[in-house]
Amino acid sequence: METLIKRCCGLDVHQATVVACLRIARPGKKVSREIRSFATTTAGLLELRDWLTAAGCTHVGMESTGVYWRPVHAILEDAFTVIVGNAQRIKNVPGRKTDVKDAEWLAELLALGLIPPSFVPDRGLRALRDLVRFRRSLVEARTDCRNRILGVLEGAGIKLASVATDVFGVSGTAMLQAIVAGHLTPAEIADLAKGRLRKKRAALELALHGSVTDDHRLMLDLLLGSLNDTEGRIAAIETHINVRLEPYRQDHLNLTTIPGVDWAGAASIVAELGTDMAVFGTAGRAAAWSGVAPGNNESGGRRRRAGARKGNVHLKTTLHTAAVAAGRTKHTYLADKYHRIRARGGPGIAGGAVAHKILIAAFHILARKVTYRELGADYLDRRAKQRVQRTIVRRLERLGYDVTLRPKAA
Repeated sequence: METLIKRCCGLDVHQATVVACLRIARPGKKVSREIRSFATTTAGLLELRDWLTAAGCTHVGMESTGVYWRPVHAILEDAFTVIVGNAQRIKNVPGRKTDVKDAEWLAELLALGLIPPSFVPDRGLRALRDLVRFRRSLVEARTDCRNRILGVLEGAGIKLASVATDVFGVSGTAMLQAIVAGHLTPAEIADLAKGRLRKKRAALELALHGSVTDDHRLMLDLLLGSLNDTEGRIAAIETHINVRLEPYRQDHLNLTTIPGVDWAGAASIVAELGTDMAVFGTAGRAAAWSGVAPGNNESGGRRRRAGARKGNVHLKTTLHTAAVAAGRTKHTYLADKYHRIRARGGPGIAGGAVAHKILIAAFHILARKVTYRELGADYLDRRAKQRVQRTIVRRLERLGYDVTLRPKAA
């Protein structure tokens, strides 16, 4: 095969060390390779950069192994064309495996142009991505804490969640604090209800009768404190995310016009997908990279059912969450699509299909810098008017009716 890159370097990156193979191809001469190892400290990576610069290296290739590639990429990206490849697509053949062999293999693939580059956003988007992912971990921690509180209440015989829609709202929080204090009777705790929940005071009083011990109160006190701390951290990180979103403000606002996509969902789409859709080229490629495109399974001319592809798990989760929220909206195309598919395949398949629709819409919104255009809940009926007519007529005829269709007067 033809060598496309004359001076390149393959890096086998680990936590403490990085093994570099510098490959140089000269016309009419044998390809030369030089192997060196460097520490992954900042000083070691700067030494690696200086060595590659002095050798006239133009391209650097490495695998996206965990998070270890990130500091290497950050130091080298301004000096060279850095290509980060998916480890599954550039594996060496089984056999003798050493760090040196891996670095040589990467250098060889890079020189021949056989490492498909992974999408690595710019520094601003990478910083935003870290913040958004950290917020997601905090939200998951908050959910875990809330579930533990509900578990303690159930263990104590308190059925507050059966009566109150939101146990952690204003009324629910006041009741939980009263349970921890242990001075009020169930009737007095039920009287802390506010708003529409006051109509359920009788049911609340019955639900608040339980066997609350000092151990339960201790656990509830600690869990409520942890919950308050986590909510404070979420508020702080959201403020910082909002500042980081400023360069992408219009794109973020445009994405929030999609049904089911809220402030956090739009921030996640911007952070994970970026705002330059030329990177992906087509909406289909973006969907495949995100993990919401249907998989392919064909052999011998026969197509078999295949699940969704693997992809960016953070973006995929965001899209599925938005799909479920879109299914709860009123008079929208996405809600109609969700319920049609759910009737046939269940909520999982419906969520995946609508997540794919949301990703396609987000791609075109970011590419064209426009807002979401609502098609309407009757879009699918309008698109397949004749088919819908035939289906309804057949169903009525099976029920014993003679059907005559007459257009409605304007």
